[in-house]
Amino acid sequence: MNKPIPLIAVAALMAVAAAGTSFASGSGSAAGTKAAADPLFDTISTMDTEVFGAFNTCSEPGQLQKHASYFAPDVEFYHDTGGVTWSRQEMLANTEKYVCGHFRRELVPGTLVVYPIKDFGAIEQGSHRFCQFDTGKCEGLADFLIVWNNNNGKWQITRVLSYGHRANK
Repeated sequence: MNKPIPLIAVAALMAVAAAGTSFASGSGSAAGTKAAADPLFDTISTMDTEVFGAFNTCSEPGQLQKHASYFAPDVEFYHDTGGVTWSRQEMLANTEKYVCGHFRRELVPGTLVVYPIKDFGAIEQGSHRFCQFDTGKCEGLADFLIVWNNNNGKWQITRVLSYGHRANK
């Protein structure tokens, strides 16, 4: 079982991610552009597309469980306005109740940056917006940080931070 990351460590991860160190798989520029031929960036970008493709269609049969398969059972999800969930089961219950059939998530183009974590996996950082299905309007915007674990080629999300929720102006 993975031990929870202390909040001070989470803050340190965020600080490292924000600093744009030379270990970044993106360019580290403010635009967060992708470095040429970066396999880690490509892997995490593809995983992001897959996990949120299932998230965006979670009201369709099988999609919520597909979404669930990307998360470790003991995933920690930190949401600045929604609080903390401590398990995949709790996170999925919230997704089913508040997301499925209500809105979709879009990655803001040019914001994705990926940082390797030695002997563990990767940190994914970016911005995303949320678009209502009933109106089609993309009114919400937030920043995110996702910690991915690579366990013998199987990638799973172990921590998520979604923060800085604001109006999409």
